[in-house]
Amino acid sequence: MPESLTHEQAESFMFRFKLIVGLVIGVPLIPMFIYAAYMDKRLDEFEATLHYQPPVESSEDTQFQFVDQVALSISQGQVVYVPAYSHIYHEDGKPHMLTITMSVRNTSDENAIVVRSIRYFDTEGQQVKSYLRKPVTLGPLGTTEILVERDDATGGSGANFLVDWVAATPVSEPIIEAVMIDTTGKQGISFARSGRVIREVDREPLATSGSPSTEME
Repeated sequence: MPESLTHEQAESFMFRFKLIVGLVIGVPLIPMFIYAAYMDKRLDEFEATLHYQPPVESSEDTQFQFVDQVALSISQGQVVYVPAYSHIYHEDGKPHMLTITMSVRNTSDENAIVVRSIRYFDTEGQQVKSYLRKPVTLGPLGTTEILVERDDATGGSGANFLVDWVAATPVSEPIIEAVMIDTTGKQGISFARSGRVIREVDREPLATSGSPSTEME
């Protein structure tokens, strides 16, 4: 019959047992701890790259190159297509009505532009409305806006505007965009769409400020 373990032997046995159990459990966790520390370090390094950095002044040569690039967006008149949505669809095809604000912003801080016509078309491409009875002059940095109310569904989901503008001298292109918004539900919705130039226009009609241009291709 084996002799009973002494107190010291029992403590030594329990120590070795706990050590073995700790190694069995802890060793597989070591790579996880190393990986977690590595990811924390990477995250800290990434967050450091997001800190605000002040603008860096360009060299003289770079400035001249930039001016050349800007000159590409100079124009003296255009017809601009602006996509708009009087409603969009959700769930199983239910319409969600939207309010449309279409704005024409003169980006020139020195010269005026003349908006000769703003026409609104529906999904089928049929003209719904012409907003201007005569041209509207926008002074430097001036803006004009068109509002299509939420309950006006005549445009449809494929609505669009055609904006015809000209200037007496070449100017930077205006910013023309439509903003759609609705805040009637529990969660509001809003988005914007920018206009796209579909053709350059003849600036000569600006001298004879008659009715808005209705020329279409």
